Amino acid sequence: MAAVAFHAVSKRFARHKRRPLLRDRLARLLRPSEPVDPFYALRDVSFELPPGASLGIVGPNGAGKSTLLNLATSLCLPDAGSVRVDGRVAALLELGTGFHPDLTGAENVRINSALLGLSRRQARDRFDCIVDFSGVRDAINEPLRSYSSGMVVRLAFSVAVNADPDILIVDEVLGVGDRAFFAQCVAKILEFRRAGKTMLVVSHSLDTLESLCDRGLWLDQGRVQRLGPVRKVLDAYRQSAPAPPAVAGKP
Repeated sequence: MAAVAFHAVSKRFARHKRRPLLRDRLARLLRPSEPVDPFYALRDVSFELPPGASLGIVGPNGAGKSTLLNLATSLCLPDAGSVRVDGRVAALLELGTGFHPDLTGAENVRINSALLGLSRRQARDRFDCIVDFSGVRDAINEPLRSYSSGMVVRLAFSVAVNADPDILIVDEVLGVGDRAFFAQCVAKILEFRRAGKTMLVVSHSLDTLESLCDRGLWLDQGRVQRLGPVRKVLDAYRQSAPAPPAVAGKP
C-alpha cells in the first residue's frame, strides 16, 4: 500500500477581481449557484509514493506545490479525485504554523507535541532532545514573539522530527535557518531516509532536493509536467528555465 496516493486530484479556488466585501460574502451564501471565476491550483494530479520514498516537488511560484502539501496534510480537501495518506504526519508548511507567539517556547513544544500525537509522557521524555536539537535552550522559557524567524523554524523542525512521524512534509521553511542548522537538518532528514520514513519536500534549491530525495515531481500551472527519478525530473526542469537576459554592453 502507498504511503501517499493522489488519484486524479483537482483543487480550485474562486478568483476575485477585487477584495470581497461583506455584502459579497452574504450574497454568495444566499445565492450559492451564482457563477464564479474559478482558479485551478491543481488539475488532475496523480502519483503514488511507497513507504520509505522521498519526493522532491519543484515548479515556479503558483504552480500548486503548497496546495498539494495542504491536501496531503488534510488542511484542505480536493474538489475532485482522492487523496490517501497512511501514517502519522508531521508537517512544516509555514513559519510558526501551530505556534502561539504569546506562549513560551517550552509551552509551544508541549502543545505541538500533543498535536502531533505524542502522549504527555512521551512529550516529557523527548523534551530535552527537542530543545537541544533546536539550540534555543537559553530562550526556551521566553515568549515566542521574542524569537527570531530562524529560532522559530529550528524549534518547529525539532518538534516535528522528534515526534517520530511516518511521513515528514517540508515546504521551503528550512532556508530561514543559518547554515549550521541547515546542515543539521539535512543530516536528520537523511537519517529519516535510512530509517525508512516517507518524505515530501518542496524547495527552490534543486541541489538540496537532489541530495534528499529519490523521486521528483514537476508541477506547472497545477498540472504534472514530469514524474520520476529525481535527477531526471530536475534536469528537465533546469532545461526548461529561460536563459538569463543579456547584459547591455557585454557579449
